[in-house]
Amino acid sequence: MTETLLAVGTQKGLFLGRSTDRADWEFTGPHFAMNAIYSVAVDRRGGRSRILVGADSSHWGPSVWWSDDLGASWQEPARPAVRFPEHTGTSLERVWQLHPAGEEAPGVVYAGTQPAALFRSTDGGESFALDESLWSHPQRADWAEGFGGQGLHTILTDPRDPAAVTVAVSTGGVYRTKDGGQQWHPANTGIRATFLPDEYPEFGQCVHKIAADPADPDRLYLQNHGGVYRSDDGGGHWTDIGADLPATFGFGLATHPRESGTAYLFPLDADYARLPVDRRCRIFRTTDAGGSWQPLSAGLPETDHYGVVLRDALCTDDGTPAGVYFGNRNGEVYGSADGGDSWRLLTSHLPDVLCIRAGILPAVRAAVTH
Repeated sequence: MTETLLAVGTQKGLFLGRSTDRADWEFTGPHFAMNAIYSVAVDRRGGRSRILVGADSSHWGPSVWWSDDLGASWQEPARPAVRFPEHTGTSLERVWQLHPAGEEAPGVVYAGTQPAALFRSTDGGESFALDESLWSHPQRADWAEGFGGQGLHTILTDPRDPAAVTVAVSTGGVYRTKDGGQQWHPANTGIRATFLPDEYPEFGQCVHKIAADPADPDRLYLQNHGGVYRSDDGGGHWTDIGADLPATFGFGLATHPRESGTAYLFPLDADYARLPVDRRCRIFRTTDAGGSWQPLSAGLPETDHYGVVLRDALCTDDGTPAGVYFGNRNGEVYGSADGGDSWRLLTSHLPDVLCIRAGILPAVRAAVTH
């Protein structure tokens, strides 16, 4: 029997849900009470299930913790796992993203931070080193701050090549390396920045999220500050695919774990309301790589709804059929066990949901720990 793990990071702690049928869930928490959890990852490489958490304490500051027993106990290094070297003259404000690489890079975990920087671990997330090349990039001095601060919030690794990494910064745009971080190049051609004098700059776009197609790593989807895009060349060029959407502003974006061309997002009215379009709780799905979008709302609230989904609060699992999950700033978490066709409320009355990650646990581990 397999289990699904759902890790929900909130403004005041981490909640862990487990289910054998993705219909009935048992949640524990809050773990890290009174810590804002902006990043969480589930690393299932090597047959284990390591949960990595970026916890932000208002008293002790930010730190990265890990658990190898599904949250029964937590470990933290004696010195902060993510810290800026003294020569940078700066300090860590927040860990926005934790991203385990694929099987092509065992033990490698990336962290994206505020101030915007990339860190790399080779020991499963227990210690990290700054990517000095991106930190010293000549364009970095001109990166601005988004409404939530200047964060490197998205990291994508290429399953074909461990040296190929793509990141997104708010507000700096998309950057990619093909040589393991020795050189970084902006990858924003075609992305519009309506808030700048030059609406198509080389960099400076306020990118909110990027997700990769499961079958073609060169196909990427992007939610920008007022635009939805697709790239078919790994970020070299971007094409607008938002014409069929009721709004092109939003944060959350995820792709199906297996079906090429299938992606999900939660559009918001822009720019000043930043509420669900028409006050409706709806996920939009494309199955043709952005050629068309369909609203998904079966089982979701039908009355006026004001829950905003943030950039890491929408995700999928790799079950069959695929599970899709999102949480909102109302403290509600919804899930679909059929790829988005129908939904149910999994838990509610949580603090603001900041991030969600899900994964099917290895069958042996699930049987032992259930």
